[in-house]
Parts: sequence; structure tokens; C-alpha cells
Amino acid sequence: MRAFIVHESLFGNTARVAQAVADGMGGHLDVELHTVVDGARPEGVDLLVVGGPTHAFSMSRATTRADAVSQGAGADPTIGLREWLDQLPEGNDTPFAAFDTRVDIVRRLPGSAAKSAAKVARKRGYRLVTRPESFYVEDTPGPLLEGEVQRAEVWGAQLVEILTGTLRDWG
Repeated sequence: MRAFIVHESLFGNTARVAQAVADGMGGHLDVELHTVVDGARPEGVDLLVVGGPTHAFSMSRATTRADAVSQGAGADPTIGLREWLDQLPEGNDTPFAAFDTRVDIVRRLPGSAAKSAAKVARKRGYRLVTRPESFYVEDTPGPLLEGEVQRAEVWGAQLVEILTGTLRDWG
């Protein structure tokens, strides 16, 4: 079985989460890990996982990415998860999961990049297999809060169990 993980990461935090999700799937699925910038598209995959930073309660836009670059982000601001999803082929009921990174102080506020991505993917024919997940950073440039990398690994393992029908109680 194959999983395709694509992420947008401006300060490196979302990339760390994506890698941890892939590590959590390790040994159980053949995992491809991509950035939105590399332009790769999922073909013949059994699970599509997308992730991006939450900007203004949704996926990033060109203006919010440019603002992040002005704050020291080292990423290419020309394409983000929103634009990548706009080019996504029809899903034909392909299993899908979404995650985001967001600043801890806004934990309780509505809206997230993952929820927005899930909405787009459902409209394109992908089947959401679990609720969108958020991973938290201390401040806009990070770092990830303690324990978030490990939580992302567990989430990756849970996605494998959902996909293979072996879900167990994680407590």
C-alpha cells in the first residue's frame, strides 16, 4: 500500500510534522513525502495526506506567505497548499487525511488549514478517513511544542490502522 504526503512549510515546523507522520507510517506503507513546491501529484495511491500552516484561520495565501517571508521564513512564497489542492485530480473516493500547524495561543479559535484542505478534498472526490488534526507551535516561526513530533508519529501510525482496518484503542 502507498501513502503520499505533501506539505507546505514556511518555517520548517510543518515539514517536521510531515516527516514524523511518515515515520509513524514507516514499515507499514510505502510512503512518498513531498513539498507543494516540487509539484508531485499522487497517482495510484491508497492514502493522500496533506499538511500546511494555518494562516488567518485557513490555508495560506500569496499575501500571508509573503508576510511570513518578511518575518524570516525561508520558503518559496509562490505556491502553497491552497494552490496545490486547486490542481489536484479527482479523488474517486481515495482515502484522505489533513493536518496543519498553528500557534498554540489560538488553539480554541475556529478555522484551520487542515479543515479548509479537507473541505476542498471532499469536493474533489476524496474520502476523509479521520478528522483534520492540528499540531501546535509556540509562535509563528516555531518551535513545535514539546511532544508534538511524537504525537505526529502516533497520528501517522493511527492512519495506517484506519487504512488497514486494524484500528486499536489509543487511549
